[in-house]
Amino acid sequence: MLPYFEYHAIIAGPITLQVWGFWVSLGVIAGVLLADRLAKKNFLAPQLIWDLAVWALLAGLLGARVGHVLFYDTAYYFANPIEILYFWQGGASSLGGFIGAGLAVWTFAKIRKISFTQLSAYLDVMTPGLWLGWAIGRIGCFFIHDHPGTLSHFMLAVNFPDGARHDLGLYDSILAWVLLALSLIFFKKLRKQNSGLVFLFTVALYAFVRFWLDFLRATDARYFYLTPAQWGMGVVFLGLTFWQIYGKIRSTLPSRTK
Repeated sequence: MLPYFEYHAIIAGPITLQVWGFWVSLGVIAGVLLADRLAKKNFLAPQLIWDLAVWALLAGLLGARVGHVLFYDTAYYFANPIEILYFWQGGASSLGGFIGAGLAVWTFAKIRKISFTQLSAYLDVMTPGLWLGWAIGRIGCFFIHDHPGTLSHFMLAVNFPDGARHDLGLYDSILAWVLLALSLIFFKKLRKQNSGLVFLFTVALYAFVRFWLDFLRATDARYFYLTPAQWGMGVVFLGLTFWQIYGKIRSTLPSRTK
């Protein structure tokens, strides 16, 4: 069992560093740098990685915050609207983040006229960076304990003041580290295919595991017995299935020549 600790901010004189925001920022930087490194090693344009990352990150962070406000703490934020802007204090929805980032990637590809095959290749390159950033960012959730779970005597349970509980921030970070390792292994084997399979498999695996992990959450809102993230993970899983089917259909069509 793990001891309980809580660090929301580090204060050094006039400087206040929000712990959650620090870990998320560190995760973003580390994730993009890893994607940049993999792009260079595989002869892909690093600048496109950075451009795509900026779009996905900004839209993902915005979507994550909006999702948290709408799906989890609506009454509180409507009563305290200015605190909607205090994103560095924590409070982000995975569902909203996936929606925001997904829409941004789709829009970016349309504007830049990036083909399905090209987009698949870049998503595969960026996938390890996604999970590295996710794993590091979730450490911030663990430090502020904003995802307390049900009571438990599991060896990784945290000894909260009201009893030992699962900590979903910790579990999500561990899951992301596992997915980082898997994505690097699969990327090494599949990188020449430009298939998007590294992205598809790891995100689908995350959606599957996250769906079951959410049953351990103690305080999250429920809609028809499921959390917003559980509904969202179902949608993500269906979307990825459609993506794979769409890719196979496109691969069977004759190429158009002028």
